[in-house]
Amino acid sequence: MARRAALSSPGTGKPEQIATVLEHEIRSGVLGFGDRLQSENELVQRFSVSRNTIRKGLEELSSRGLITTKVGIGSFVTFDGMPVDDAVGWSRALANAGANADTRTLRLEVMQDAELAARLGVDSPFFIAVDRVRTNADDGHAISIERSRLPLSPELEDVPLRGLREGSLHQTLRGAKLVPDHGEEWVDIEMLSAEDAAILDCAPGMPFLRTRRLTRAADGRAIEFVTSLLNPAHFALHLEF
Repeated sequence: MARRAALSSPGTGKPEQIATVLEHEIRSGVLGFGDRLQSENELVQRFSVSRNTIRKGLEELSSRGLITTKVGIGSFVTFDGMPVDDAVGWSRALANAGANADTRTLRLEVMQDAELAARLGVDSPFFIAVDRVRTNADDGHAISIERSRLPLSPELEDVPLRGLREGSLHQTLRGAKLVPDHGEEWVDIEMLSAEDAAILDCAPGMPFLRTRRLTRAADGRAIEFVTSLLNPAHFALHLEF
């Protein structure tokens, strides 16, 4: 029989309370590294809340960098052999994997791309372009370039003027209640163009790992399409089956 937990913290929403309870269990050692959380059904019974509330609580726990999810056969990128859990945001994920990275924004503006809109199945051809380059803070060598495309929406229309929330695209999307639920990713190799080579201070034609990642909300709405060029001196693709 599942344990029942009472939630009683005035001024704090139930998802945040659930996340705090689970965070305490993780940090206190009740749940060890790699341990599986209770299922959604078990958590619904335990906290006497709806499944949607549980999911929001788990999203909050993920945003704190304490859990990640894996479903069936999967793959993920590693940095110097350490898994990169980008569910917590790329900057934090790299830091958790041991990278000491500096991030510089190259572009933050509205752009038009009818071809991408058709590919993603969105009505408007307008996107917010967020291009960033990351380098090693110790010696300045190249780590990655990321080019994100966010379908323009009322939740994000002020981003080009106000900038990213706390300098983080991850926090910006979650602040706008745009939470990835599922998606797909493609991985291949790309030879650096002269333009990208100049940005990364690398030789033109150098092979980089290219990932293209599409994330969608639970209702299927496209949230972000990001193309990343990753330095293969650090990054690799890890498969689990």
